[in-house]
Formats: sequence, C-alpha cells, structure tokens
Amino acid sequence: MKSCYFVTGISTEVGKTIASAIIVEALQADYWKPIQSGDLDNSDTRKVHTLISNTETKFHPNSYSLKVPISPHAAAAIDNVEIDITKIKVPETNNKLVIEGAGGILVPLNNKHTIMDIISPKYKIIVVSRHYLGSINHTLLTVNLLKEHGFDVSILFSGKEHPTTEEIIHKMTNVPVIGRIDEEKEFTKEVILKYAKKFKPVLEKL
Repeated sequence: MKSCYFVTGISTEVGKTIASAIIVEALQADYWKPIQSGDLDNSDTRKVHTLISNTETKFHPNSYSLKVPISPHAAAAIDNVEIDITKIKVPETNNKLVIEGAGGILVPLNNKHTIMDIISPKYKIIVVSRHYLGSINHTLLTVNLLKEHGFDVSILFSGKEHPTTEEIIHKMTNVPVIGRIDEEKEFTKEVILKYAKKFKPVLEKL
C-alpha cells in the first residue's frame, strides 16, 4: 500500500468529511471510514462518493456501522456490540488511502481504547481545525499530543478566515499548514475539485 492519510478533527462538525473528499480527489486516493456512528442512510462514505469526480477512487466498507450519532463507545453499547480494535483492519489496496476518523483523537471506542489507538505511526495525520471560542486550545492539545507520540502532523483550516487564530496556531505548533477551506455556500463536485487542485502540490509533499 502507498501512503495513508488519517483525517481527524479538533472536535466534531469541523469539516472532516469535506476535507477528506478534497484530499481523496486531490490524490485520487481510496477512502475508508473505519467507524460510522449514525446517519447510516447518508453516511460519510456516501457523502464523499457524491463529491468526487475521479474514477480511480475505491470506497472501502466501515469496520463498524453504528446506528446512533454519538460517541462510538456509547453507540456500540446501544447496538449491543463492543468495538474490538483488532477487527479494524486496514483494507488492502495498491492506491493511496484516506482514512477519516470519528470526532477527535481521544474519542473513546471502548473502555480502553480511543481513536488514537487505531492510528498507525506510518500514517500522515491531517488535523482539521475550525475557528470557534476554544479552538486554539483544542488545536494545540490535538497537535501537540500527536507530535509527542511521534506522528507526522499537518493542519488544514476550515471555515471563515481568522488570521490571529491561524497565525498563533501555526507559530506554536510549527507543523505544515495545507491551507484553508472557505465557508462555501455549497460544496459541489466543482468546488471540491477546485480545492483539490489548489492543495494537491502541498499534499504530495507531505
């Protein structure tokens, strides 16, 4: 398998799925969401599928598809299952692979493990950061924890531009910044392709 890119966020609803679609399109990579919690009729896999234009990407099935849109450990309990991380196996592919996490890196999967426990040291980690009150703290905590564990980390900003937030995060983390996804009226295939072309040179250098 070629390079794997793990897309995580500083919180929920920060734009991980849109970011994943852009990265998939830019690299014509495969896509895999190991754990889907809720919205099974319109899952993140389906959303990414509708947003990309290339014909090379393959979509790999979730290891766990949970019915309720809450933390995976709690959603699993409602479904009367326990998430076993040994059963979360990376799909076989000769292509690059974009892996989308669930929430942030310390979201619990069971009583012992978090999302961070399914991230391989070989992965390139892309942290999606969106400005809100507290987002600087959340971004620094996320990036610094990943760096402490030796991960290769980059940041992708999402939403309206906020220069002072972006500047201090860049200075204090000292990791590559891929760019920023603006607050678009609608994310269509054309919009995703625009960002894919813009970010492709940076992504290929990670």
